[in-house]
Amino acid sequence: MNGLMPRMWRMLLVCFSLTACNSLLTKDPPAPVYDVRSATVVADPTISPQLLSAVTQRVNAAIAATTRPSPMPQVSLNIRIASVEKAQGIQQDRNVAKVNIDATSIESGSVIGIASFETTTIAPDPAGVDEMMAEDIAARVRSTFALNTPPLGS
Repeated sequence: MNGLMPRMWRMLLVCFSLTACNSLLTKDPPAPVYDVRSATVVADPTISPQLLSAVTQRVNAAIAATTRPSPMPQVSLNIRIASVEKAQGIQQDRNVAKVNIDATSIESGSVIGIASFETTTIAPDPAGVDEMMAEDIAARVRSTFALNTPPLGS
């Protein structure tokens, strides 16, 4: 019984110490959420037109499927596919796209948000690379700008 009390006090001290350390960790503020009204996808002439139209179609479907419960800054997305590298890696099945996005205010015309990312798609069949890359790019845009995933067939 005598040895049990000091152990309990030590355990209690450890618990309080861990609780105190938890308050030292800072959390990032939440990312701003915009009311996305439209999207334009552009790229150099070397980028496949099928990729551009597939990304445009998917992002616009996500915009149409998204409603905001409260007023937020209205923006238009300018999505620029900066580069696409296909058939990379040992098996020639890795495809990489670099994407830059500007969120432009509809009211003022100024850029109020930017995002950049890189997607890597593994596609063993070269015929479906553009569709798979388009879905990966659109998924990142949906995630970044809190857009809903459209229903299948949209």
